[in-house]
Amino acid sequence: MKTIGLIGGMSWESSLEYYRILNETVKERLGGLHSAKCILYSVEFAEIEELQHTGRWGDAARIMVEAGQSLERAGADLLVLCTNTMHKLTCEIEAGVNIPLLHIADAAAEAVKAAGISRVGLLGTKFTMEQDFYKGRLAEKHGLQVLIPDEQDRELIHQVIYGELCLGIIEPESRRAFAQIIAKLAAAGAQGVILGCTEIESLVRQEDSSLPIFPTTRIHAEAAVEWAVNK
Repeated sequence: MKTIGLIGGMSWESSLEYYRILNETVKERLGGLHSAKCILYSVEFAEIEELQHTGRWGDAARIMVEAGQSLERAGADLLVLCTNTMHKLTCEIEAGVNIPLLHIADAAAEAVKAAGISRVGLLGTKFTMEQDFYKGRLAEKHGLQVLIPDEQDRELIHQVIYGELCLGIIEPESRRAFAQIIAKLAAAGAQGVILGCTEIESLVRQEDSSLPIFPTTRIHAEAAVEWAVNK
Protein backbone atom coordinates (compact mmCIF):
# COMPACT_ATOMS: atom_id res chain seq x y z
CA MET A 1 0.00 0.00 0.00
CA LYS A 2 1.26 3.47 -0.90
CA THR A 3 1.30 6.36 1.57
CA ILE A 4 -1.24 9.19 1.17
CA GLY A 5 -0.13 12.70 2.13
CA LEU A 6 -3.00 14.88 3.32
CA ILE A 7 -2.85 18.68 3.24
CA GLY A 8 -5.60 19.40 5.72
CA GLY A 9 -6.94 21.85 8.26
CA MET A 10 -9.15 23.73 5.78
CA SER A 11 -11.15 23.15 7.87
CA TRP A 12 -10.18 20.50 10.41
CA GLU A 13 -13.88 19.56 10.52
CA SER A 14 -13.65 18.09 7.03
CA SER A 15 -10.09 16.81 7.45
CA LEU A 16 -11.42 14.64 10.26
CA GLU A 17 -13.85 13.11 7.75
CA TYR A 18 -11.03 12.43 5.30
CA TYR A 19 -9.14 10.45 7.95
CA ARG A 20 -12.25 8.49 8.92
CA ILE A 21 -13.24 7.67 5.33
CA LEU A 22 -9.70 6.68 4.31
CA ASN A 23 -9.44 4.18 7.14
CA GLU A 24 -12.96 2.84 6.79
CA THR A 25 -12.47 2.34 3.06
CA VAL A 26 -9.17 0.52 3.48
CA LYS A 27 -10.76 -1.74 6.07
CA GLU A 28 -13.67 -2.47 3.72
CA ARG A 29 -11.27 -3.22 0.87
CA LEU A 30 -8.68 -5.30 2.74
CA GLY A 31 -10.47 -6.44 5.90
CA GLY A 32 -9.03 -7.38 9.26
CA LEU A 33 -6.86 -4.80 10.98
CA HIS A 34 -5.87 -3.01 7.78
CA SER A 35 -5.88 0.79 7.90
CA ALA A 36 -4.69 3.62 5.66
CA LYS A 37 -1.04 4.60 5.45
CA CYS A 38 -1.28 8.37 5.59
CA ILE A 39 0.52 11.49 6.80
CA LEU A 40 -1.36 14.67 7.72
CA TYR A 41 -0.05 18.23 7.45
CA SER A 42 -2.68 20.46 9.04
CA VAL A 43 -2.44 24.21 8.36
CA GLU A 44 -3.75 27.08 10.49
CA PHE A 45 -7.06 27.85 8.81
CA ALA A 46 -7.51 31.39 10.13
CA GLU A 47 -4.34 32.36 8.28
CA ILE A 48 -5.52 30.68 5.07
CA GLU A 49 -9.00 32.22 5.28
CA GLU A 50 -7.53 35.72 5.58
CA LEU A 51 -5.31 35.14 2.55
CA GLN A 52 -8.29 33.88 0.55
CA HIS A 53 -10.53 36.82 1.31
CA THR A 54 -7.80 39.43 0.80
CA GLY A 55 -6.79 37.91 -2.53
CA ARG A 56 -3.27 37.00 -1.40
CA TRP A 57 -3.19 33.75 -3.31
CA GLY A 58 0.56 33.90 -3.85
CA ASP A 59 1.13 33.77 -0.09
CA ALA A 60 -1.39 30.95 0.20
CA ALA A 61 0.40 29.07 -2.57
CA ARG A 62 3.68 29.21 -0.68
CA ILE A 63 2.02 27.63 2.36
CA MET A 64 0.47 24.89 0.23
CA VAL A 65 3.74 24.14 -1.56
CA GLU A 66 5.66 23.97 1.72
CA ALA A 67 3.03 21.57 3.08
CA GLY A 68 3.30 19.38 0.01
CA GLN A 69 7.08 19.35 0.17
CA SER A 70 6.99 18.43 3.85
CA LEU A 71 4.70 15.50 3.10
CA GLU A 72 6.92 14.35 0.27
CA ARG A 73 10.00 14.45 2.52
CA ALA A 74 8.07 12.49 5.14
CA GLY A 75 7.46 9.68 2.65
CA ALA A 76 4.12 10.43 0.99
CA ASP A 77 3.59 8.87 -2.45
CA LEU A 78 0.46 10.87 -3.31
CA LEU A 79 -0.88 14.28 -2.31
CA VAL A 80 -4.51 14.82 -1.37
CA LEU A 81 -5.52 18.43 -0.80
CA CYS A 82 -8.41 18.17 1.67
CA THR A 83 -10.37 21.15 0.39
CA ASN A 84 -12.05 22.11 -2.87
CA THR A 85 -11.28 25.84 -2.86
CA MET A 86 -7.51 25.52 -2.53
CA HIS A 87 -7.39 23.47 -5.72
CA LYS A 88 -7.16 26.93 -7.25
CA LEU A 89 -3.45 26.49 -6.46
CA THR A 90 -3.04 23.04 -8.02
CA CYS A 91 -0.50 24.17 -10.61
CA GLU A 92 1.73 25.80 -7.98
CA ILE A 93 1.62 22.73 -5.74
CA GLU A 94 2.33 20.31 -8.57
CA ALA A 95 5.27 22.41 -9.73
CA GLY A 96 6.77 22.31 -6.24
CA VAL A 97 6.72 18.53 -5.64
CA ASN A 98 7.77 15.35 -7.39
CA ILE A 99 4.79 13.20 -6.43
CA PRO A 100 1.31 13.23 -8.01
CA LEU A 101 -1.64 15.22 -6.69
CA LEU A 102 -5.09 13.67 -6.92
CA HIS A 103 -7.37 16.50 -8.07
CA ILE A 104 -10.71 16.57 -6.28
CA ALA A 105 -12.60 17.85 -9.35
CA ASP A 106 -11.31 14.94 -11.45
CA ALA A 107 -12.50 12.43 -8.85
CA ALA A 108 -15.89 14.15 -8.66
CA ALA A 109 -16.24 14.30 -12.44
CA GLU A 110 -15.52 10.59 -12.81
CA ALA A 111 -18.25 9.82 -10.28
CA VAL A 112 -20.71 12.10 -12.08
CA LYS A 113 -19.98 10.53 -15.47
CA ALA A 114 -20.22 7.03 -14.02
CA ALA A 115 -23.76 7.93 -12.93
CA GLY A 116 -24.65 8.85 -16.52
CA ILE A 117 -24.99 12.55 -15.73
CA SER A 118 -23.76 15.30 -18.03
CA ARG A 119 -25.37 18.44 -16.56
CA VAL A 120 -24.50 19.05 -12.93
CA GLY A 121 -25.03 21.76 -10.33
CA LEU A 122 -22.09 22.97 -8.25
CA LEU A 123 -22.23 24.20 -4.65
CA GLY A 124 -19.17 25.54 -2.85
CA THR A 125 -17.46 28.70 -1.73
CA LYS A 126 -17.84 31.73 -3.97
CA PHE A 127 -14.27 31.11 -5.13
CA THR A 128 -15.18 27.61 -6.30
CA MET A 129 -18.54 28.52 -7.83
CA GLU A 130 -17.52 31.74 -9.54
CA GLN A 131 -13.93 31.22 -10.65
CA ASP A 132 -12.88 28.98 -13.52
CA PHE A 133 -10.30 26.75 -11.82
CA TYR A 134 -12.96 24.22 -10.79
CA LYS A 135 -15.99 24.50 -13.03
CA GLY A 136 -13.72 25.12 -16.00
CA ARG A 137 -11.88 21.88 -15.32
CA LEU A 138 -15.19 20.01 -15.07
CA ALA A 139 -16.26 21.43 -18.43
CA GLU A 140 -13.03 21.42 -20.43
CA LYS A 141 -11.41 18.20 -19.19
CA HIS A 142 -14.53 16.14 -18.54
CA GLY A 143 -17.16 17.59 -20.87
CA LEU A 144 -19.69 18.38 -18.14
CA GLN A 145 -22.18 21.23 -18.25
CA VAL A 146 -21.97 23.07 -14.93
CA LEU A 147 -24.75 25.15 -13.38
CA ILE A 148 -24.23 27.41 -10.37
CA PRO A 149 -26.78 29.16 -8.11
CA ASP A 150 -27.71 32.80 -8.60
CA GLU A 151 -25.73 35.56 -6.91
CA GLN A 152 -27.91 35.79 -3.80
CA ASP A 153 -27.79 32.04 -3.25
CA ARG A 154 -24.03 31.96 -3.83
CA GLU A 155 -23.61 34.56 -1.10
CA LEU A 156 -25.77 32.56 1.29
CA ILE A 157 -23.83 29.34 0.63
CA HIS A 158 -20.51 31.13 1.16
CA GLN A 159 -21.62 32.64 4.45
CA VAL A 160 -22.96 29.32 5.75
CA ILE A 161 -19.68 27.58 4.90
CA TYR A 162 -17.42 30.06 6.68
CA GLY A 163 -19.81 31.23 9.39
CA GLU A 164 -21.30 27.86 10.36
CA LEU A 165 -19.92 24.69 8.80
CA CYS A 166 -16.22 25.45 9.26
CA LEU A 167 -17.04 26.06 12.93
CA GLY A 168 -18.91 22.78 13.29
CA ILE A 169 -22.31 24.51 13.45
CA ILE A 170 -25.21 22.72 11.74
CA GLU A 171 -28.39 24.78 11.45
CA PRO A 172 -31.67 23.20 10.28
CA GLU A 173 -32.59 26.51 8.64
CA SER A 174 -29.43 26.36 6.52
CA ARG A 175 -30.19 22.76 5.55
CA ARG A 176 -33.61 23.85 4.32
CA ALA A 177 -32.07 26.78 2.42
CA PHE A 178 -29.59 24.47 0.67
CA ALA A 179 -32.42 22.09 -0.25
CA GLN A 180 -34.28 24.99 -1.85
CA ILE A 181 -31.17 26.04 -3.79
CA ILE A 182 -30.73 22.49 -5.07
CA ALA A 183 -34.39 22.46 -6.14
CA LYS A 184 -33.75 25.63 -8.17
CA LEU A 185 -30.79 23.97 -9.88
CA ALA A 186 -33.00 20.99 -10.70
CA ALA A 187 -35.59 23.32 -12.22
CA ALA A 188 -32.80 24.87 -14.33
CA GLY A 189 -31.94 21.44 -15.74
CA ALA A 190 -29.29 20.03 -13.41
CA GLN A 191 -29.34 16.22 -13.22
CA GLY A 192 -27.19 16.00 -10.09
CA VAL A 193 -25.29 18.30 -7.74
CA ILE A 194 -21.64 18.31 -6.71
CA LEU A 195 -21.12 19.27 -3.06
CA GLY A 196 -17.99 21.19 -4.01
CA CYS A 197 -17.00 22.16 -0.50
CA THR A 198 -15.79 19.49 1.88
CA GLU A 199 -17.84 20.91 4.77
CA ILE A 200 -21.20 20.83 2.94
CA GLU A 201 -21.46 17.08 3.45
CA SER A 202 -21.97 17.69 7.17
CA LEU A 203 -25.11 19.67 6.29
CA VAL A 204 -26.64 18.20 3.12
CA ARG A 205 -27.64 14.53 3.00
CA GLN A 206 -29.20 12.69 0.09
CA GLU A 207 -32.61 12.91 1.74
CA ASP A 208 -32.27 16.70 1.75
CA SER A 209 -31.73 16.86 -2.02
CA SER A 210 -34.13 16.49 -4.91
CA LEU A 211 -31.10 15.56 -7.07
CA PRO A 212 -28.44 12.87 -6.70
CA ILE A 213 -25.61 14.36 -4.65
CA PHE A 214 -21.89 13.86 -5.21
CA PRO A 215 -20.08 14.37 -1.87
CA THR A 216 -16.54 15.38 -2.79
CA THR A 217 -14.91 14.52 0.54
CA ARG A 218 -16.02 10.89 0.30
CA ILE A 219 -15.40 10.63 -3.45
CA HIS A 220 -11.90 12.13 -3.11
CA ALA A 221 -10.93 9.97 -0.15
CA GLU A 222 -12.19 6.79 -1.78
CA ALA A 223 -10.31 7.61 -4.99
CA ALA A 224 -7.14 8.10 -2.93
CA VAL A 225 -7.55 4.65 -1.38
CA GLU A 226 -8.10 3.13 -4.81
CA TRP A 227 -4.83 4.69 -5.99
CA ALA A 228 -2.90 3.71 -2.88
CA VAL A 229 -4.06 0.09 -2.87
CA ASN A 230 -3.75 -0.50 -6.62
CA LYS A 231 -0.33 1.16 -6.93
